[in-house]
Amino acid sequence: MSQQTVSPQTILMQASSNGKGTTGTIGQPITYEKIPTQIFADSKEASYAVAKEIADLIRQKQKEGKPCVLGLATGSSPKTVYAILVRMHREEGLSFKNVISFNLDEYYQMEPDSIYSYHRFMKEQLFDHVDIPKENYFLPDGTVPAALLRDYCTSYENKINAVGGLDFQLLGIGGNGHIGFNEPGSLINSHTRLITLDHSTRAAASMEFGGLHNVPRKAITLGVAPILNARRVVLLAWGERKASVIKNAVEGPVTELNPASYLQAHADVTFVVDESAASELTRIKTPWAVDSVIWDNKMIKKAVTHLSQTLKKPILKLIDKDYNDNGMSDLLAQYGACYEININVFNQLQHTITGWPGGKPNADDTHRPERAQPAKKRVLIFSPHPDDDIISMGGTFQRLVDQGHEVHVAYQTSGNIAVADDEALRFIDFVVDFNNGFDIDSPDANKLFLDAKEFLRHTKNSEIDSPEVRKVKGLIRRGEAKATCRFVGIPTSQAHFLDMPFYETGTVQKKPIGEEDIKIIENLIEEIKPHQIYAAGDFADPHGTHKVCWDAIEAALQRSKHKNFMKDCWVWLYRGAWAEWDIYEIEMAVPMSPDQVLKKRQGIFKHQSQKDGVVFQGEDSREFWQRAEERNAGTAQLYDSLGLAEYEAMEAFVRWKF
Repeated sequence: MSQQTVSPQTILMQASSNGKGTTGTIGQPITYEKIPTQIFADSKEASYAVAKEIADLIRQKQKEGKPCVLGLATGSSPKTVYAILVRMHREEGLSFKNVISFNLDEYYQMEPDSIYSYHRFMKEQLFDHVDIPKENYFLPDGTVPAALLRDYCTSYENKINAVGGLDFQLLGIGGNGHIGFNEPGSLINSHTRLITLDHSTRAAASMEFGGLHNVPRKAITLGVAPILNARRVVLLAWGERKASVIKNAVEGPVTELNPASYLQAHADVTFVVDESAASELTRIKTPWAVDSVIWDNKMIKKAVTHLSQTLKKPILKLIDKDYNDNGMSDLLAQYGACYEININVFNQLQHTITGWPGGKPNADDTHRPERAQPAKKRVLIFSPHPDDDIISMGGTFQRLVDQGHEVHVAYQTSGNIAVADDEALRFIDFVVDFNNGFDIDSPDANKLFLDAKEFLRHTKNSEIDSPEVRKVKGLIRRGEAKATCRFVGIPTSQAHFLDMPFYETGTVQKKPIGEEDIKIIENLIEEIKPHQIYAAGDFADPHGTHKVCWDAIEAALQRSKHKNFMKDCWVWLYRGAWAEWDIYEIEMAVPMSPDQVLKKRQGIFKHQSQKDGVVFQGEDSREFWQRAEERNAGTAQLYDSLGLAEYEAMEAFVRWKF
């Protein structure tokens, strides 16, 4: 499809009347944003602001004796908003009796009681916990016969119009810019209809469905036109994976290739995002191009590395003209000639590189990222899933072991939902055959495995795995993790399987972390008394396992920070196979040789259940080892392009401070 920019006079006039132009007046900062965008420190703070706005609207309508008509969204983004509304209902007396709600979409064909249905999602997240009358909430019916769909979609939209239209529409945004399920190519005047889902949308949902092959190909969605007809629209976006599409929707042209850009035409719309989702906006990525900035060390490092990358010039080759031509003349005015700035940033980057992630014994550590003492450290690596340790920091893991540190790995969850059914069946068959082959009489074990086998043979895609099946799948992941530890060179007694309770639901939807989860982490830290802790720091999804696992670690660290041994403990954050820290954020970069890269790959291969058709592949078709290698190589190439030493690959870390 060739790109067609939609720019009717109404959109241009609306953008002008909203004060959304891209140039500022004299003395005012330039703005590139055509949609009002509020940036919050994190998704919790943002969700509270949105929930409060919805609650205030409900109460105002109650005072006026009117219904409050809400358009609601599903997916990960609004979960915390709904949780806060539920709390307001329980603790603050917020009533939903005057609320009428209409959901944006539903998969087709989809039974309402399926664990994948949006009917079930909304009941579990909101409706079952508040006093909204059952007859007051509406969701598209994913079971309507195909012959009746057109009339059904028209009637669904007519119901909205019959109650006076939507007072408030809550939206998320897809990685391709879809709102509702209005995929790229949807027109601005589109109405409620059946739509074929884009491959990227289905791939992004594959985690929830246990694999791409289970994700429906079609869905019913409210159209763009009725969304734009809502009197108020708020769009939510969390995490760096949404950063690019947010920038394009907010700063780019109105185009059907990014349906969220149509919201530039709305008279009362706000994008509510966290700092990660805002990271590509001009005022965040290059704030010096928008307004005057405080040139502290972090800002200087960010600006100089960005300039070097943009111009494709090593840092030490940047000249005054490069600064002046790219909005950084005030930096020169403040600090003088660019040479001093260049060398300062270059040295800072050079000092992040170390082949001694545990510290180099008997060395001057003034400019090293880690302390020299103690020479032999106790190290605790937290791995949210049973393979995150080797995928995300396998080279560093190996270095720490080879350099004589006492390394422990804490596998926070069982990872059982990421094991395919056929892999579990293969394992079950082996155990039964093993017992029979060696004349081992274990009727209880045989019954357990046979029951699990029978369940898997007859299970439906919409069913949750039985406890026996989850146990089998967890044992598979545990065995693979032990194999990796042996391969790297630590005894399995230093592999700690925490099986945190929040994870053990049998579905992608997890429970919130509780006291038991935090206590498990706290007790392990107390037991090991580490000098170093490594933890996953990729928080793209606030409800994802990595973020929840970090929340438990952070809570445990806050409880333990007053203890004497914690004064000697440094915490390093790594990221997964999908993204890396920005270059100006990196505080430790551990280089790898070609042989070390190959050894890391072999360690990842120990996780056989996650290879060749992993359940949660997502929209990235590469296997985990490929993602990790390309990411590590990319980090090394970035250091090289900035003028530093050239390595085969690098793993990067940021220090988290209490």
